[in-house]
Amino acid sequence: MKEILREIGMIARALDSISNIEFKEYELTKGQYLYLVRIYEHPGIIQEKLAEMIKVDRTTAARAIKKLEMNGFVERKNDEDNKKIKRLFVTEKGKNVYPFIKRENDYSNQVAISGLTEDEAEILSSLLQRVRKNIEVDWEFVKKGNKRNY
Repeated sequence: MKEILREIGMIARALDSISNIEFKEYELTKGQYLYLVRIYEHPGIIQEKLAEMIKVDRTTAARAIKKLEMNGFVERKNDEDNKKIKRLFVTEKGKNVYPFIKRENDYSNQVAISGLTEDEAEILSSLLQRVRKNIEVDWEFVKKGNKRNY
């Protein structure tokens, strides 16, 4: 069997390392840019939904969001109907750095698929989405305290 997950892991770590270096001048580290982008794309998202979207536990998400808040990239606002709910929004500072993050992402995507035909890139995208959906089933199962049988 091919070591697909090793390849995916190496790609993810390499891209994360590149982004952490390139975004350092913006005081964005340890994947915080992922949170910033998702909040920008989903204004008013709640922390729990954001953690689920990025596939991290609530504690990890809370730490990253707190750092983004402390550095002035995001802010929490009370929900209009339920004051217990805090919604996340990107600040002006966060909005200003988003285009740079988006350009880096677009560039990295182009580098990643260079040498592939348009059809191959489409097939790769489709297959990776299927792999993600397969993994999400186990992620949800384990997140609820269950153990996988392997």
